Amino acid sequence: MRRFLALGLLALFVFTLPPTTSFAQEPAAATEATPAADAAPAADVPAADAAAAPEVPKTPAELLEARLAAIEETNANQKVAMDTGWVIITAMLVFFMNLGFATVESGMCRAKNCVNILSKNFIVFAVCSLCYWIVGWGLMFGDGGTDTDPSAGQQYIGTKGLFFVSGADNSPATGGDYKGVYGSINWATVPLWAKFFFQLVFTGTAATIVSGAVAERIKYHSFILFSAAMSILIYPVVGHWVWGGGWLQDMGFADFAGSTQVHSVGGWAALVGVLVLGPRIGKYSKDGKVNGIPGHSMMAATIGCLILWFGWFGFNPGSTMALDPVAIADIAVTTNTAAALATLTATATAWIILGKPDLGMTLNGCLAGLVAVTAPCAFITVGDSAIIGAIAGVFVVLGVIGFDRLKIDDPVGATSVHLLNGVFGTICVGIFSKPDLLHGRTLNDALKGRGGILYTGKADQLIVQLTGVAACCIYVVVVSAIVWLALKYTIGIRVAAEEEIEGLDKGEHGNVSYHGFVMETPSH
Repeated sequence: MRRFLALGLLALFVFTLPPTTSFAQEPAAATEATPAADAAPAADVPAADAAAAPEVPKTPAELLEARLAAIEETNANQKVAMDTGWVIITAMLVFFMNLGFATVESGMCRAKNCVNILSKNFIVFAVCSLCYWIVGWGLMFGDGGTDTDPSAGQQYIGTKGLFFVSGADNSPATGGDYKGVYGSINWATVPLWAKFFFQLVFTGTAATIVSGAVAERIKYHSFILFSAAMSILIYPVVGHWVWGGGWLQDMGFADFAGSTQVHSVGGWAALVGVLVLGPRIGKYSKDGKVNGIPGHSMMAATIGCLILWFGWFGFNPGSTMALDPVAIADIAVTTNTAAALATLTATATAWIILGKPDLGMTLNGCLAGLVAVTAPCAFITVGDSAIIGAIAGVFVVLGVIGFDRLKIDDPVGATSVHLLNGVFGTICVGIFSKPDLLHGRTLNDALKGRGGILYTGKADQLIVQLTGVAACCIYVVVVSAIVWLALKYTIGIRVAAEEEIEGLDKGEHGNVSYHGFVMETPSH
């Protein structure tokens, strides 16, 4: 089965290559110049008279106007270059977060599954890159209208230019006229492929969240297929609603950098996967006792968490999608403050409940604060971000303990970090957001012309945020359940018990992570 899957992936890549003809978003080929001999004479003016006519000297005012126009054009070109550079660099930071996820997840799991987890985190971005290029972008940012009714369908899904990023540039519609920061910065001039790459790395992040929650017992090829489904059926559809001009965006739903669009989407999909898979062997005793299964390298987990913290300065400030110094500085500080407070409160909460300052809880606390502040980071004060982070740190510890008591086995706490705090962060927009902090625009101004609810107070915004949370939950849970169950009853999603006990590294990959080292034999 695995060989057929590998051949299928190779065939998919070869046979779905786009035609060599130019795509719709590419500039049309320049028309051939008309030969000079065929050009029509200018307004019946004799050539000799036209050549003899002296050039009229420009007035000082005209010269000044021309000079100012040239300076303005130069400045505009420089701004495009700087905006594009910012978008690409921050996208690279988000891409680098793949290493953080890989080391966090592998460190928090057992050594016998290290190769498997590293391989999953490596290949998931390749799968997302292919699927998002083929169809994901079109579903997320494609125009959903028709020639006779441009508004038809665009509320729910993109349809035009569906394949290979071949439609008109309708990206990302975070405000009128393709402006970032909810309308304050126009990034319409940033090249399409820069926008594509920025959105692609976010897609990969959502899919990677699933990896840790289902670790240590999922079949490798089943995870690959689910990652493809995430990149085609789940993430782009919700993305169209939230960022692509869809119905949630028109309502006024605000998710600046993805507490819902990235983290809750990944968290809901992960939770369904955990429920369908069931817990790891030995995690829960028949008498209901929860047995700890410690990870093999807290060194790797700590390094990974620091990489993710660093990468988040691309994740959140990069979502300005243009080089706005004030916005970038504000968002960097609110992001960092939430992470710092969540780290402290998670450590304290674990210390109180567990009797020890558990490092795993500390690391997850940091990530929880980052997730929670991702949606409201551009709309709040630094003080607000401290409150959000402090609450998120408590939530993640209670979430890890609570999921265990419900016998929902998540080896790395991904559901507590990304799902619980993704929902919490999205709601925080309705609780803490300050309309006058939308970088020179009120939320009312940002939503005008979008045909939806205008901000009239925090109660209204909170209702809109809760609507978005519920819609995301329902759609992702239903579609994820269909995909997980389809995989379970066709090719299977869980490895055999013998393979799980021996370790997925040998069973799935024929390899081990630490050659030459004698590893401690697990008791279960």
